[in-house]
Amino acid sequence: MPELNISLLQLRGMIGKQVLVGTRAYQVIEVLEFSQELVLQHSLDGTDIQPNQHGDANRRVPATTTVPVLTADRNEFHPAFLALDLIN
Repeated sequence: MPELNISLLQLRGMIGKQVLVGTRAYQVIEVLEFSQELVLQHSLDGTDIQPNQHGDANRRVPATTTVPVLTADRNEFHPAFLALDLIN
């Protein structure tokens, strides 16, 4: 099966879009070029504690997660990517 090609430009076009992952709303904030993943930031009040370089709790930051766009063999879209519901 041939490799599936999706351009970086197409993925970058998703930056700023709101998506649903299950019942949680996220915003696409970045595209990881090498691994072709979307970085999602929780849109509401979900925060994580960010440690400093010494491992001490430093500040609260919005929760983020990554979603792979393609499967490992790059032959099809990843199920997690296909499960994203576009809000806007």
